[in-house]
Amino acid sequence: MPQPSIRRPTLRFLFGHPAHAIALGFGSGLPRFAPGTVGTLWAWVAFAVMQLWFTPATIGWIILASLPIGWWACTVTARDMNIADPGAVVWDEVVAFWIVLWLVTPAGLFAQAIAFGLFRFFDAVKPGPVAWADGLFKQRDAAQTSQVRWWHAGFGIILDDLVAAFCTLLVIALWRAW
Repeated sequence: MPQPSIRRPTLRFLFGHPAHAIALGFGSGLPRFAPGTVGTLWAWVAFAVMQLWFTPATIGWIILASLPIGWWACTVTARDMNIADPGAVVWDEVVAFWIVLWLVTPAGLFAQAIAFGLFRFFDAVKPGPVAWADGLFKQRDAAQTSQVRWWHAGFGIILDDLVAAFCTLLVIALWRAW
């Protein structure tokens, strides 16, 4: 008998497995309205805190480690929620926005706000390459969630946000070059 889908994760679900806490952005993915935006805001705050304690190189290593850990966490959480790409999973926004902030630093608050707006635009609207990346690992042939290849789904959750981060950085680079 298939497990029912968990549409809105609870605090109990959040703390039920370490992967859930990571994938749900340590609770930032729990709000009903705009969890991706809340997760990105949490990433911004977390990055500011990391800058107080770590060198840019150490932050780079943290981001690098966060990618495979996030893939695992997104995979486990999506499987446990029985949804291939749950909206409450925000680790993809977190790690992608960390990459943006890491690469634009040093940048003032205004420049960071521009980066935030651009990233949210690319992630939410999904123009061009972001839509392509979003659809690349969608498993339309899976008639039931029991047929979903969860490792592919977990990677797909992260991939479109990495492409959104790339597009954000490309726009910023073109703006700086102009």
